[in-house]
Amino acid sequence: MFATLSDRLAATFKGLRSKGRLTDADIDATAREIRLALLEADVALPVVKAFVAQVKERARGAEVSGALNPAQQVVKIVNEELIGILGGQTRTVRFAKQPPTVIMLAGLQGTGKTTLAGKLGRWLKDQGRHPLLVAADLQRPNAVTQLQVVGQRAGVAVWAPEPGNGVGDPVGVARSGIEEARRKLYDVVVVDTAGRLGVDAEMMRQAADIRDAVQPHEILYVVDAMVGQDAVATAMAFLDGVGFDGVVLTKLDGDARGGAALSVRSVTGRPVMFASNGEGLTDFDVFHPERMASRILGMGDVLTLIEQAERAFDAEQTAAMAEKLQQGTSFGLDDFLAQLQAVRRMGPLTKVFGMLPGAAQFRDALEEFDERQVDRVEAIIRSMTPAERTDPKILNGSRRSRIAAGSGTTVAEVNQLVERFFVARDMMSSVARGGGMPGMPGMPGAGYGKKSKGRQQKAASRGSAKGKGKGKQVRSGNPARRAAELAAAEQRRAGAGTGAAADEAAPAFDPSTFTLPDEFSQYLPPGR
Repeated sequence: MFATLSDRLAATFKGLRSKGRLTDADIDATAREIRLALLEADVALPVVKAFVAQVKERARGAEVSGALNPAQQVVKIVNEELIGILGGQTRTVRFAKQPPTVIMLAGLQGTGKTTLAGKLGRWLKDQGRHPLLVAADLQRPNAVTQLQVVGQRAGVAVWAPEPGNGVGDPVGVARSGIEEARRKLYDVVVVDTAGRLGVDAEMMRQAADIRDAVQPHEILYVVDAMVGQDAVATAMAFLDGVGFDGVVLTKLDGDARGGAALSVRSVTGRPVMFASNGEGLTDFDVFHPERMASRILGMGDVLTLIEQAERAFDAEQTAAMAEKLQQGTSFGLDDFLAQLQAVRRMGPLTKVFGMLPGAAQFRDALEEFDERQVDRVEAIIRSMTPAERTDPKILNGSRRSRIAAGSGTTVAEVNQLVERFFVARDMMSSVARGGGMPGMPGMPGAGYGKKSKGRQQKAASRGSAKGKGKGKQVRSGNPARRAAELAAAEQRRAGAGTGAAADEAAPAFDPSTFTLPDEFSQYLPPGR
């Protein structure tokens, strides 16, 4: 979503790296580029003005003028200011001391409230809570049925006493949902309310009546991140009419400019608490301002990547894999397939790779990546016998032809997979044993590939040839100077011979005759 903004900011900062000192003109030009980048991203104009003014003020201060690298200091300032407009601190749900905690969802129709209710219920369940979803959206056709389906997929109970489709009292449903939660000991209640295509008095009145009936501990306003500036105006209308405690951003995986995500917090003063970045129930997490700012500036989101890896990988299996890698040859294609499946559980590979620092440079390649390639790799491995997966070295030509026919691929694809597996296994084994990355310049273990080894041998042979050439001294063309050089050379050879003879004639060392100087005697024990 923030690809355009990230590219513009990256181009702006690239021009600063070559400058050892920033002048006022450089700061003004940088601020102008940042302003244009934010406006193109559809960020609200008051937010842009305040942001740029703060960046310019800090950039002209002592923290940049005294920095060893002013360009990096400006990037640091922009990062901190981005974190500020995104909310500063991470904000999560405040649970009631006396359950159940009531969470009310509000927003326009089409923002994804019902799907978000299921995602929030799934997230609460993963946090060790016992949530209940209440279907209080009785206006939209099949909204109750949709919540029941989503709740079933998420493994969360749904309270739906009314069929919906314009039938029933939403205030009564919300009130009875709280009673049901108390009766069956649910500790969190998520109330899904109705929305409209636009803000109107009836919707505001209904949302206010539900709020007064259930007294929610948290009111979350759901914002479609693809809407743009209209989302900010709608948020202000909800804030005045109903009020809310936090914002949830949906559809962050879209290709819109994403200005609403950077504007809604600054305009409303309410923090962004959650973000949804996909259609899956697991594509939902707490919103971290510092991580989002890091993504916008192209520095990746390593912390979120680590958290997803911890959820996807089993600790015992990971330890067993590490032990196999240290042994070197016991890591087979079965283990490789298990690791590949664990990575896929983290989400689409394009999203996973997009969290790595510097991934913006390869955005085009990531967008063109076909997830079906992973399916083909899995099909090739599953077409092998257990013995072949354990020891791929036994794969001869006939075996590879059989595997290609069984997996619906070509022999070339099978060969490519096997060769890449051996290279990856050697690299991971070297890292696991502490040897560094083979073939990576500037790292331990560098230069152990075949090509690099050949280059090293050529360099060594050139060095030895040069060493042989250095043994022959070039004499001067002046007869007098050449005679002096020859006489000096004769004297050096005579001195070297005398030294060697003196070494041969030197008597053997006798330890009994060795004595310490007098000044060292005070450090010796008495009587020594």
